Amino acid sequence: SLITISALGFFLGMRHATDPDHVIAITTIVARQRSIKSAAVIGAVWGIGHTLTILAVGGAIILFTWVIPPRVGLSMELAVGLMLIILGIMNLWGVLRIARASKDTQPVLLDHSAQEHAAEHVHIHAHSHGDYVHTHAHGHAPETHPHPPDQTPLARLDRRLGGVRVYQLVRPLVVGVVHGLAGSAALALLVVTTIGSSAWSLLYLLVFGVGTVVGMMLITAAIGIPFAATGKHSLQLNTGLRVASGVISLAFGLLLAYQIGFGSGLFTGNPRWLPR
Repeated sequence: SLITISALGFFLGMRHATDPDHVIAITTIVARQRSIKSAAVIGAVWGIGHTLTILAVGGAIILFTWVIPPRVGLSMELAVGLMLIILGIMNLWGVLRIARASKDTQPVLLDHSAQEHAAEHVHIHAHSHGDYVHTHAHGHAPETHPHPPDQTPLARLDRRLGGVRVYQLVRPLVVGVVHGLAGSAALALLVVTTIGSSAWSLLYLLVFGVGTVVGMMLITAAIGIPFAATGKHSLQLNTGLRVASGVISLAFGLLLAYQIGFGSGLFTGNPRWLPR
């Protein structure tokens, strides 16, 4: 019935959002956010990308009875492992870049009036201009800064792409699409053998996608709490969380790629793939 299919699809979609590879990948992106609201938006965009692929690939399998060869199926799952590796490296590289900037920064010379009024307040620590974090000497009482707050790499990027707000959401959308690519075949085969009707199967995929969006929004909002809190009060702890998310993503991605490449035979002459 409609109620049964809708309820089952929605709650299984929410559960699907908690898969380890999904949570690890989205954590590396949420680690850059400074608010719970932004983290929830990231989760929603990931869910939308995931749903689009599920509907496109899964729908084609249901309607046109596509058969996915084992090597193609394994390649789609390998894409998830490679994506986790890339996300982990990007997170670690971002933290390393901040650490290098903090190490290499030298105090800047202030003019005479600034030295008189702000000498006791000039200090060096990592601070942010929007989402851009860097380090240099500056003061707060009164405010003394060697550059305007809008003269940062992200500020310049915002000026160029300010009218295209979606550019900030491309990464979670792409991650969601790749995850949907890896799981669409298994999901389509499941619903078509269980439900039977193509129309009801497509409806199930849609409701499943909505449940995934809601589930990932809740997950990213929860994940965003420690990052938002430490970003405002403890930069060192926030950096540690980002390093941890990057290392876990890199390690899990390498393990997944090895398992698919050699355990399942993608890189050998005998690929074995069972959609799951």
